[in-house]
Amino acid sequence: MTNYKLPQWLSLSLAFPLIALNGWVLLLVVQYFQPLVNIFVAASLLAFVLDYPIRFFQKQRVKRNLAVGGVLLLAVVLVVALTFTLFPLILQQLNELANFLPSWIDSGAQQLQAFQNWAATQQLPVNLSGILTQLLDRFSNQLQSFTGQILGIAVDTIGSLLNVLLTVVLTIYLVLNGERLWDGIFQWFPPHTGSQVRRLLREDFQNYFIGQATVAALLAVILILVFIALRIPLALLFGLVIGFFSLFPFGTGIGIGIVSLLLGLQNFWLGVEVLAVTVMIDQVNSNFVAPRLLGNLTGLNPVWVVISLLLGTKLGGVLGLLVAIPIASFIKDTADDWRIGKFSVQPTEHNPSDRICDEQTSNVVLER
Repeated sequence: MTNYKLPQWLSLSLAFPLIALNGWVLLLVVQYFQPLVNIFVAASLLAFVLDYPIRFFQKQRVKRNLAVGGVLLLAVVLVVALTFTLFPLILQQLNELANFLPSWIDSGAQQLQAFQNWAATQQLPVNLSGILTQLLDRFSNQLQSFTGQILGIAVDTIGSLLNVLLTVVLTIYLVLNGERLWDGIFQWFPPHTGSQVRRLLREDFQNYFIGQATVAALLAVILILVFIALRIPLALLFGLVIGFFSLFPFGTGIGIGIVSLLLGLQNFWLGVEVLAVTVMIDQVNSNFVAPRLLGNLTGLNPVWVVISLLLGTKLGGVLGLLVAIPIASFIKDTADDWRIGKFSVQPTEHNPSDRICDEQTSNVVLER
């Protein structure tokens, strides 16, 4: 028989539809088991984050069982404390925001009308009455709908205790026995490739979530304290909103814009003041604090960051938005390591049979 090898362009053209077909089938399977997939992904992310302090305590020569027990106990105490202190305050301020919105929107309309009157007295060619009325009506409906959705999500989250309990139980199981689970998965890879992929996966996910969460928490705490000092209404809620948006790339500007716009409806100069203060704090946080914690963590081009976020949102909603960047970073790091040959097996270190053959060859040479 004659060995016939397909041209490279033909092999690639045949591989692309197969990859697309397999990806489409995988997407259908994920969508069919969506609740279970969400629970597993959320538990895996929590286990990734909890594994970081566990490894820190292990480096301090604390036994793993004690480290796991201490970290889990600390996490439970922290969650319970936040549930009984912070969560009721957030719900209260969300309810206050829903009550304040109609009066704030009326105040915004009055300020726009005053600006329209001033422009008329100055004989400026500005006519915003019709457009602004439509924009305010639409904005009012969107804000009230958005606030209702937030309250609905909070109630649904409280109601779906079964999924929360499953996520907690699965997180504890992954923390305790996750190593054996990942060992079973990565044993299907070649030894050197499996260890390299596992290392990149842990580094990309742990570093991204821990660094991003630290930066977001620091920004939220600083903004809450500043808002309280400036006597900004709903300081806790607005600080947490900006901190939550800062978890995502390019999200801080969106959070600042939403908060400044809401406060600007009540008082235009208050919105300008909040905008200036939050932008200044965010710039200090982004240029001095974040580089020390995150560095050039993802190494992704901003275009790929945007594409990753769009794909993650399309495929997995909020959860997909959270994991889009670390997955894209993992794919990039894997491709880079593959290109420079880090996945190639080192015979002298990882292949005992090759070492035995080398020893036998050297003995033959010495005997001669």
